[in-house]
Formats: sequence, C-alpha cells, structure tokens
Amino acid sequence: MAAQVQNVSIDPRQASRLLQMTWKEINEPGAYVEVGSGDLYRIPKEALLEGSSPLIRKESSGSSTLLQISKNPYITTFEARMVCAEHNVQPNF
Repeated sequence: MAAQVQNVSIDPRQASRLLQMTWKEINEPGAYVEVGSGDLYRIPKEALLEGSSPLIRKESSGSSTLLQISKNPYITTFEARMVCAEHNVQPNF
C-alpha cells in the first residue's frame, strides 16, 4: 500500500484583512495606502496630536479609501509593497 503524502506549510498564515477607513477615521500612527491611487502615506504619532495643526491636508472632490498596511509608519518600502501585493492593491510607490 502506498502511504499518503501530506504537504505542511513551513510558515502557515491566516488570511488577514486590512483595516479600511477614510481620512477622518485615522486615529493611530501607521502606514496607509490609498486604494484608488496606490499612494503610500506614513503617519507618525506626531501627526495625530490633538489640538495641533494637521500635518497632512488633502483636498479632493471625491472621498478616499485608505488601507492600514502597518501600524509602523516607518515600514520599509519593500515590506509595504509586499503587503499591498498580498491584498491585491496596486502600489504607486
């Protein structure tokens, strides 16, 4: 009798979903990708200080959808591109 062969992944991963939000919903530092354009935005904690002027200001007639690809705003560009690829987002950086 032939023995059954079972492949086991060395690095099993659970499929995860990225947080999706608008500009007004961003309340924590991190790296965010705009879905429509593929642009990467790095938002440090200093950009979110309450009572201070916003460091990022974007004006548009349409609404932007952002995906938080990392809680680390200083994620490497390579890593950020890989996360985008894993979630079918075309990076523009």
